[in-house]
Amino acid sequence: MSHKNQHVVSHPDGWAVRGEGNEKVTSVHPTQREAVEVAREIARNQQSELLIHGENGQIRERNSYGNDPFPPKG
Repeated sequence: MSHKNQHVVSHPDGWAVRGEGNEKVTSVHPTQREAVEVAREIARNQQSELLIHGENGQIRERNSYGNDPFPPKG
């Protein structure tokens, strides 16, 4: 199973879901909310991270669906 982080990024046609390192987007959605829902499901299935970017391209939210240690170290 691939553990590729999923990114929600701005796209000319709305918002896109892109697997980390992929040139092509996985899917395009009219709203960021719809793109986040799809990306969250992919991240859960792949036990990876979801990174949500703002319109300016900066990461504004990050969620992990992998095997995080609990309690966190540090």
